[in-house]
Amino acid sequence: MSRTLEDIAKILSNPESSSKSVKAKGKNKRRSKVQVKDIKPVPKVQMIYAFNGTGKTRLSREFKALIVPNCDSEEDSDQVELTRNKILYYNAFTEDLFYWDNDSEGDGKPKLKIQPNSFTDWIIRDRGQDQNIAENFQRYTDDKLTPTFTEDDRAIHKDGRRTTIKTYPEVVFSYDRGSERTGNVKISKGEESNFIWSVFYTLLQEVVEIINEPDPSQRDDNQFDNLEYVFVDDPVSSLDDSHLIELAVDLAGLIKNSKSGLKFIITTHSPLFYNVLCNELSNKVYEKQPDDSHKLIYNPNKDFKKYRLEKQEDGLFQLLAQPTDSPFSYHLFLLTELQEAIKSGEVRKYHFNFVRNILEKMATFLGYNRWAALLPKTTEDKPDPFANRILNLSSHSAHAGEEVADVEDKDKENLSELVVYLIETYGFRKQDA
Repeated sequence: MSRTLEDIAKILSNPESSSKSVKAKGKNKRRSKVQVKDIKPVPKVQMIYAFNGTGKTRLSREFKALIVPNCDSEEDSDQVELTRNKILYYNAFTEDLFYWDNDSEGDGKPKLKIQPNSFTDWIIRDRGQDQNIAENFQRYTDDKLTPTFTEDDRAIHKDGRRTTIKTYPEVVFSYDRGSERTGNVKISKGEESNFIWSVFYTLLQEVVEIINEPDPSQRDDNQFDNLEYVFVDDPVSSLDDSHLIELAVDLAGLIKNSKSGLKFIITTHSPLFYNVLCNELSNKVYEKQPDDSHKLIYNPNKDFKKYRLEKQEDGLFQLLAQPTDSPFSYHLFLLTELQEAIKSGEVRKYHFNFVRNILEKMATFLGYNRWAALLPKTTEDKPDPFANRILNLSSHSAHAGEEVADVEDKDKENLSELVVYLIETYGFRKQDA
């Protein structure tokens, strides 16, 4: 059934209601069975797979708007505080808070600037998490690569009075080897993504630890007492596979050891991230009690649910349950989608993302360094030049207009021939017509 993203946000936040037949009791004994309403609470964690450009980030914003209505402005400090008190979320807009200043007109030292916002100042100034952020970042990258937050004073007006607060407008990175420090360095895109995630993940660690204390009066901070949801949208852009796996394992461990009623929603376009999380979240967790018994604190049968988000031609969406008793055969699903698009003549630019995704995973599985090696060869035994065309057409653009742009007939023909070649050459099971 097709729905809007707002409808899907409501599904994710509401208990699931259904009817079931049970044996009649009491006054209903004359009837062998009666219908009763079965209400399942919102699971602890819901995971959603979706292709790039499907609408994951928009879904995160719709979900935030549902949980905290009328909170669109980051300038309203009261509303921002209300948002983080009810929902913490990580998405593309979180990464947009950070940008590079190469300082070519100053000392020439690159700095990662932080756009003015209450979010990062709150984490660093109010929660004092700068050292933990650095330690998490070094664990994901290099234990010698050190981030240092630059402190500054900013004058603000509060309650009609002028006051000065501490703020942290930039971060510099250096390699620290004993007493030797190597200047300011510009880190890679993957390291930058790791750093931004480390800021969020460090906060999340603290929040989970605080609210794991069931008695609010015993918590060392009560800012999180009303926190309901954590929404994580694609924290894996630009990460290599080893760091991606480590991130997924850490996140799954944190979720499974969360003992409060906090709910997690995770969206991703990465099949590897999806699969690792699935494996990690599919195991029960027991906690040893003072009497040496063990208490079940995480049960995937009721605490974990998986979905696939698909965008329909009419602009609406489908949220499809992903089977829990089978691996995520994303490549077979992609191949089926490609065949249907070719058969209907509805090939769009995003379908080239599909074929590139299939080729990348096939190359990894078969041991090739480059997916182009899987393509048909020319008479000179070189990869078909169509590889470059796939590369150009499969750019991960966030612009919907580019994702559905018309494709030239020659490219459609080449794509059709390539799909047939891959199926016949590499032994894919042919789908029923």
